[in-house]
Amino acid sequence: MKNFLAKILTVWAAIAFIGSMLIFLLPIWVTGFWPETKRTDLLIKLAKAWIGTFFFLSGIRLTIRGKEKFKEGQNYIVICNHNSMMDVPITSPGIPGANKTIAKIEMARIPIFNIIYKRGSVLVDRKNDQSRRESFNKMKWVLDMGMHMCIYPEGTRNKTNKPLKEFHDGAFKLAVDTGKPLMPAIIFGTREMLPPTKSFYFWPGKLEMHFLDPIEVQPGDTSQVLREKAFRIMWDYYENNKPV
Repeated sequence: MKNFLAKILTVWAAIAFIGSMLIFLLPIWVTGFWPETKRTDLLIKLAKAWIGTFFFLSGIRLTIRGKEKFKEGQNYIVICNHNSMMDVPITSPGIPGANKTIAKIEMARIPIFNIIYKRGSVLVDRKNDQSRRESFNKMKWVLDMGMHMCIYPEGTRNKTNKPLKEFHDGAFKLAVDTGKPLMPAIIFGTREMLPPTKSFYFWPGKLEMHFLDPIEVQPGDTSQVLREKAFRIMWDYYENNKPV
């Protein structure tokens, strides 16, 4: 019975997502006339309103903790766990201030939605070495402009039963190259709401996003040192704080 209801709720959530997106599409398109970083700042504010509308209509309740850890005047490389497609509409609107997310280029080919996706993302074709190099330089540019850069270090959704998959090096190389601190973030609840192992399944409920203490880049730190440190911190936090 629950699976049947979940399919009905999936249809409603899709209608709510697309319907609310269309309401905000024109204002989001207009943001392209502003220069950076004003453009992205406006985009994030509109995205918060859009996603807030979608969450309300879909029965999703979101709690964000730890925003006070963002110091005024400092931008961060935000690293999040990734369990579900529902993570994406949480992170960008949930991060305080202007930010962009590294994202696979395939999603930018979806009609209409691609307007929003391109505005808020650094796109990468993971099968193309040149694209990966260019996206790395674009992420440096985002940080140089004073915006936050959001990265999922697991690379793809975690479909295992473990808290985290093995991290890739990209976010940590970026931290070493730029000296920008890492801001770990743990998202709870999206795996149950939109499971990566099930198709056409959505179940509303409560989501949480917790920002942890920043990880400063110390002299002599390598990407491997930062990667292992961040992995341990995020794994332990997930295990010790996951909702019952």
